[in-house]
Amino acid sequence: MERNFETVMIEQCSPVLAGIKPANLFRYVTRDKAGLYRTVEDWNAQLNGRGLHLRVMKECPHGEWYLLYLYRPARLGPILAGEETGRFLEQEGYTLPARPDSPAGCQVLLDQLARRLECGGEFPHEIGVFLGYPLADVIGFIRNRGQNFTFCGFWKSYSDPDDARRYFCQLKKCTDVYLRLFHSGTPILRLAVAA
Repeated sequence: MERNFETVMIEQCSPVLAGIKPANLFRYVTRDKAGLYRTVEDWNAQLNGRGLHLRVMKECPHGEWYLLYLYRPARLGPILAGEETGRFLEQEGYTLPARPDSPAGCQVLLDQLARRLECGGEFPHEIGVFLGYPLADVIGFIRNRGQNFTFCGFWKSYSDPDDARRYFCQLKKCTDVYLRLFHSGTPILRLAVAA
């Protein structure tokens, strides 16, 4: 049974809508590919003015599911433009644009990530950078192959467990509040903080 698109987006992306997190991914199942792309286009028409952008990152070739990415270019750009992050992405095989902090620069890097998601090889764990995870956690996950983490919540943390716990609690609280508001009738557009 196909779930309501807006419900899935609220469940998975509330901290992005609230401006707490720069980006998130969510999986959506539908048999109506054209309808999904119309939905993405409609949501972009509403959300772009609030500093948010939605895009399809992957289409499953064997099924009817899609990986969608909701992000704030103004928040993601500075992360991707960071010197350490840039070096890390280059080591992972990315070609950095001249201005990774610009909306066009974000698009170039996201296009490269989307191509990696489409490939049948190893999952691109550097995706954590594009989701706003601390670089130390992304590198720690890759080096430790997902083991030896200091705290596990929305992702595996390899830095201060107390900081991670506090941040994960903030993300959960935001999601809980947004779900309650959404289910009581508040439209997503009112929940999307303008940035």
